Amino acid sequence: MALLASGVLATSGVGLFTGTAHAADTLGASAAQSGRYFGTAIEPGYFGEQPYVNTLNQEFNSVVAENNMKWETTEPAQGQFDFSGGDQVVGHAESQGMQVRGHTLVWHSQLAPWAQQLTGDALNQAMVDHINGVAGHYQGQIASWDVVNEAFDEDGTRRDDSHFQQQLGDGYIEQAFRTADAADPNAQLCYNDFNTDGINAKSNGVYDMVADFKARGVPIDCVGFQTHLSTDTDLSTYQQNLQRFADLGVDVHVTELDVGGSGTAQADAYRTVTESCLAVERCKGITVWGITDAYSWRAEETPLLFDANYQKKEAYGAVLEALNSAGTSGR
Repeated sequence: MALLASGVLATSGVGLFTGTAHAADTLGASAAQSGRYFGTAIEPGYFGEQPYVNTLNQEFNSVVAENNMKWETTEPAQGQFDFSGGDQVVGHAESQGMQVRGHTLVWHSQLAPWAQQLTGDALNQAMVDHINGVAGHYQGQIASWDVVNEAFDEDGTRRDDSHFQQQLGDGYIEQAFRTADAADPNAQLCYNDFNTDGINAKSNGVYDMVADFKARGVPIDCVGFQTHLSTDTDLSTYQQNLQRFADLGVDVHVTELDVGGSGTAQADAYRTVTESCLAVERCKGITVWGITDAYSWRAEETPLLFDANYQKKEAYGAVLEALNSAGTSGR
């Protein structure tokens, strides 16, 4: 992974900050000053829109497929894989020297209907085959996989509306990680969830699972914090929460950042998240969940760093300033 990271930085023309260089003027370059990435979720269907591609190429050094690597897309029929969309994402990233996050191998939502009908051993085998098929196809091309996504309820227990939980019980998460490790030994393997941003019942549940996995040698390398926020979200324990997971011996990633709102309040939330990541040595980078408000899944809340016309918002300036401050302070 260290070789992959250094290759990404080298091919993108971005070197680690030396203490004498001027502050960077793009998100990816400014994050690279402290050895991190700043990425975005993308949809290949927008590649025909030049401002979309221009902003993507200029500002980011990491990408994740917003939808094109999910189960319903990659294996729409059992044993019949479709990697066309995901391959476009990876191909574009490689052409620009960007790293790629994989999202996601096992998730109860956006699950192919055929898999939703399977039970017991048949579902378990389908999960193993799916991980082998997808992670195997992209072996060596993915920096980090969200192996299992959103497996916990708000009270910190395993969510009972998950088809995998209903049919396979708690053990499916461990099996998913062990299978992914065998399918792509060089990828970082992450657990990813939402509403785990602060210290609360849900993040406590995830924390306990990660601690157990580390104690028993289950191959988990990182935890992803989606960080879908509003301007009034309580971020008072955000940095502390990231740090306690890092102290378990895993890396942490901000994986799906967006903040509903506008103006200074939105900028302040983005700044807090960015500064929190930068303060935690094992926080490897930040991914915003989209480029422009126009195509956000929360478009009416204008949650991203670029408006519908690809103009930089106040929040963009706050993030860039925070990233450059970390670089210029010698982190």
